[in-house]
Amino acid sequence: MSPTRFASEHKWIYWGAIVILVGLAVTGVIRYTYITSSTLSLSRANQLQDELLEAGYSAPPDTDTIEQLLGTDGGPVCEQPDSALKTALWKIQQSNGAAGPGQRPVIADTKAVEIERIVLQVYCPDKVDEFDEEVEDLKTDDTVRR
Repeated sequence: MSPTRFASEHKWIYWGAIVILVGLAVTGVIRYTYITSSTLSLSRANQLQDELLEAGYSAPPDTDTIEQLLGTDGGPVCEQPDSALKTALWKIQQSNGAAGPGQRPVIADTKAVEIERIVLQVYCPDKVDEFDEEVEDLKTDDTVRR
């Protein structure tokens, strides 16, 4: 049997080995990306939980909830925190809960503003200045019992 005939008869073995190696490499890259991402989201969730406890928030959400809501990049909290629509929605939520003509603004609780600032500091510190400018005119006070 000649060496070229041997190589051509077993060509499918070489191609099979190449396909398996490429598949393993792709799987490894995907798993590495997922593990890195979940490690980062867990560390940020733990950091946020610690910061909230340090700020006096007695019952922060568990890390699983924080990870699901904010992920690695802060999710919707960090997407333009000073946009007009988000500001309007936030101010509407700071009302007395009535609908229509009975709806009145209320003085927002200072803790709510502080907690959002803490989230921004952990997940997107570059947005904190924009947030501070947006809420500097907002009237807040200690309105919620703790």
